Amino acid sequence: MMLHVPQVLNPAQVGDFRERLAKAKWVDGRITAGHQSVHAKNNQQLLESDPDTIELAKIVHAALMTNALFFSAALPCRIFPILFNRYAGGGHFGAHIDNAVRYDRSEQVSGRPPLAVRIDLSATLFLSAPDEYEGGELVVQDTFGEQKVKLPAGDLVLYPASSVHRVEPVTRGERLASFLWVQSMVRDDGERTLLFQLDNAIQKLNREHSSHPAMIELTGVYHNLLRKWTEA
Repeated sequence: MMLHVPQVLNPAQVGDFRERLAKAKWVDGRITAGHQSVHAKNNQQLLESDPDTIELAKIVHAALMTNALFFSAALPCRIFPILFNRYAGGGHFGAHIDNAVRYDRSEQVSGRPPLAVRIDLSATLFLSAPDEYEGGELVVQDTFGEQKVKLPAGDLVLYPASSVHRVEPVTRGERLASFLWVQSMVRDDGERTLLFQLDNAIQKLNREHSSHPAMIELTGVYHNLLRKWTEA
């Protein structure tokens, strides 16, 4: 399932992010590329250890964890890591698939291996307005063909990490974004989609028929399915 999540960040937050990122120390984006994608990647990003990355990532994380639409669709167990990138002057990222597993060293205990994080979902949070740059579309291949995504600043797109995707060359201006990966409580994309659809239906019915006895039954079905499918 591919989902547009509007207004993860409000305009004031986007403006603050833009000011911070304008002064940030950008490095070659290939530092986080896997073996397969390192030759396709041509952009810049902030180091994971950069103070700006750490501070801004906390804001993004808080916004995501309080966003009902994102939470319903992703059912996040871990969000890792939250990073920032910049495309300009023809910068692009060729077709690739994100790594299935990443290693979280942020809470690593000495003498123990880093925590392995399964990557179920990928997400891009746009920080530049669409009219500020040409090109730069995120192109995701799914069962319905290629989907081109270029969202308003502050909006996020969520999609399966197993999807082949690319970023088209930016031929004018600058494309700023945050990108991140999610380990979901529910591994299977089809099961997550069914839970998301059921949750949406329950919320709509709750607004119109909150006192109907069937609401308890439907809510029970949702939670029993979540209990059956979750790996958390």
